[in-house]
Amino acid sequence: MAQCPLTTSMASNDQERSKCCFLKWMNLQQEELSELHQALTHHANNHINLTQLVEKCIKHFQDYADKRSQLAQDGVSAFFAPTWCTNWENSLLWIAGCRPSQYIRLVYALTGLEIEAQLNEFLQGKTAGKLGEISAKKLHQLDSLQAKTIRAEEELTSRLASLQEDVADQPFAMIAKGLYKVGEMNGELDKALDQHEKAMVSVLEEVDRLRLSTVKELMGILTPLQAVDFLAAGKKLQLCVHEWGKRRDMSHGRGKFKNIN
Repeated sequence: MAQCPLTTSMASNDQERSKCCFLKWMNLQQEELSELHQALTHHANNHINLTQLVEKCIKHFQDYADKRSQLAQDGVSAFFAPTWCTNWENSLLWIAGCRPSQYIRLVYALTGLEIEAQLNEFLQGKTAGKLGEISAKKLHQLDSLQAKTIRAEEELTSRLASLQEDVADQPFAMIAKGLYKVGEMNGELDKALDQHEKAMVSVLEEVDRLRLSTVKELMGILTPLQAVDFLAAGKKLQLCVHEWGKRRDMSHGRGKFKNIN
């Protein structure tokens, strides 16, 4: 299990606290993955148990988003280029995380995989109640959720693009032009940077709200068993992407990560 840097040193800077938050989150993903697999194996017909497990996972997601928001107040830039992620993970990021529309895309992928894997059972009329058995009505709901989510993503992408372009505009361009030395700081620049970071925090918070609301709507469309099936696959994919990225980094001489398990 990954060790939070704040538990092994006296470091207290903002980036270390954000890294600690991420490592705790990844460790939690492993714990929840184990619980989800146990539920799928031993409690597949217990809808109350499955529903409670889904609600717990969503609550943890909400807590993580709240913690990110709190940490971003003191250093939002680190979330947009996190040193605690691998190079490959960073290349996949969309506004400090994954695209919410990827959740729906993952459901589609899992549905296709399960249908293919259980084709003989379907032909024999057997059912398991998992993602391979999503009804036409639910598929229509998923399509609508995906379209709505993509529209929201496009609006947020546009907002972030405007903030990035601001660096080449007023006041940054004129401040840089008027400086006596390269990299010199002054009160006007500090004020401009504070305003820019405040706007970046707002975008991060809104994106995390979109991620959370998309997951909640998705869980409302799926049955409890399908929701647990999806969460297990999603958490496993996230953990795999992190591990694959570490292996790629180490193979290229960038081995700065330790295993999280």
